[in-house]
Amino acid sequence: MNKIFCKITEMINESISKYLPDVKPEDLEENGKIYYMNGKNGTEFDWYVNDKISDMMVFYNDKDNLGAVKLTVYDNGCVLIYVYGDKGNKLVQEIKTSIDINENEIFELAVILRNEADDKRVWDSDIEKINTDIVISDDIIIEYKSHEKYYKKMRMRKEMLGLGAYVSKKIIEEGWKVGYMSRDEAMHEGDSGWAFMAGNEDDDYVNDYRNIALCSIYEVCRLDPAVGKYIVNPVGTKMIRVSSSEFEIDNNDRKIYLEKR
Repeated sequence: MNKIFCKITEMINESISKYLPDVKPEDLEENGKIYYMNGKNGTEFDWYVNDKISDMMVFYNDKDNLGAVKLTVYDNGCVLIYVYGDKGNKLVQEIKTSIDINENEIFELAVILRNEADDKRVWDSDIEKINTDIVISDDIIIEYKSHEKYYKKMRMRKEMLGLGAYVSKKIIEEGWKVGYMSRDEAMHEGDSGWAFMAGNEDDDYVNDYRNIALCSIYEVCRLDPAVGKYIVNPVGTKMIRVSSSEFEIDNNDRKIYLEKR
């Protein structure tokens, strides 16, 4: 087994022993087998978008089948472990630690997992069933690195979700969907540059600071999911809503489609 997987196994078993002392092996699925959870996004997505390999899980052995331990290894060697008691219903410990590995070792493991799990359609499998004791060729590594460009927009969208935006209170408080959105240069760190309006505000409304709130892009997308696919558009973008789910570049030749949630 790959040495990183060996260390992961050691960390998980230590966590169970220390924080779940009353849990017996038979209380866990397959007596505590560790599963590589690549079935949701896949190894490449997690590596290039989330800066990690897919999560490792140990599950309780009952009808709810909730997690007992979740372990995440990031590309810089940092490790985050969550331990759950009460059959998975209660978080009992969060552990932040690290594995003594270099960047190339964790990258090569990601490549191996893509090839030996994802490419072979092995999803959410016991890690002992994944062949990680192999040497990956330079050609496969080059091919893996060449795929980073495919995830660029996804990564940008993820990073954008945590940034702030100026939002009309007609959207937040009155229930209107976004009707007009524009992106200017960011004014400070943490600012996306985006402003979102319902589209039925007059100048007096917009010029009164009490009518504008600062929200995260995540919150805007939660209120109006149709906005999400446009948030990586560049500075200078001005768009209007033209239907329940679509926006177009504002050329001042169409009326804004106004709609409430």
